[in-house]
Amino acid sequence: MRRCGKGGARRANILILTDRETDGAHLPIPALLATSAVHHHLIRAGLRTKVGLVIETGSAREVHHFAMLAGYGAEAFHPYLAFETLAAMQGQLPADLTHAEICKRFTKSVAKGLLKVMSKMGISTYQSYCGAQIFEAIGLNSVFVDKYFTGTPTRVEGAGLTEIAEEAVRWHRQAYGDAPLYRDALDAGGEYAYRVRGEEHMWTPQSIAKLQHATRTGSSQTYKEYAALINDQNERLMTLRGLFEIKKAAAPIPLEEVEAAKEIVKRFATGAMSLGSISTEAHTRSRLP
Repeated sequence: MRRCGKGGARRANILILTDRETDGAHLPIPALLATSAVHHHLIRAGLRTKVGLVIETGSAREVHHFAMLAGYGAEAFHPYLAFETLAAMQGQLPADLTHAEICKRFTKSVAKGLLKVMSKMGISTYQSYCGAQIFEAIGLNSVFVDKYFTGTPTRVEGAGLTEIAEEAVRWHRQAYGDAPLYRDALDAGGEYAYRVRGEEHMWTPQSIAKLQHATRTGSSQTYKEYAALINDQNERLMTLRGLFEIKKAAAPIPLEEVEAAKEIVKRFATGAMSLGSISTEAHTRSRLP
């Protein structure tokens, strides 16, 4: 952590949290965890309005990362690794751009993305969004959240500081280890596209192949195999519903007591939904008497 300000450390009013000086013997605290922890410590100490918080991190690279950092108190951030990566890619870009222009376009795209995120919440200024923490945690336990992300709702429980630390150590070992797979390249991760050793995805080459084969051949058996890959989520534990089991509230209602579908759809109203969310046919049918 760096301190900046006139008159030395005693009068410092800007705190810079940085992970730039990490190496094989030192691993960084996750940027969001460090940001929120310092932000809430300053609030409890009654100093938050007197101190600016700047985050210098190599982990932030997309709009979601910047939105989270901002929401937990970062007045400004410097994604140095993103800028260094863009500099390394300069010769691969289709246009002949200077490094300054590339960074300018990246900054502009992030700013427009943040504006879109804020506008969806009815927020028009960065100052109003900064520290607002209008999020809900999924998969973090309440003890961890109460201490480091105070005020954030978390209804599902899950990982805590121990698990977060284990993940940070695992990433650090991959980055500085001597494994042949990561010796000359970074782990692709698989967040944006499916990778064999990457993040799990709902849509996989296997599920897509099953769907395509079922639609082209009309095979009901192949479709059942595809549906099983998508619906049996308790096997892969990728969604919240995969963690739940259906518990019958009462005996099933006899079919003859259930209202006919043609009567139920008369009460459907989709006028407020755009053509981007449902089709023209769905709009038209919803207005039929």
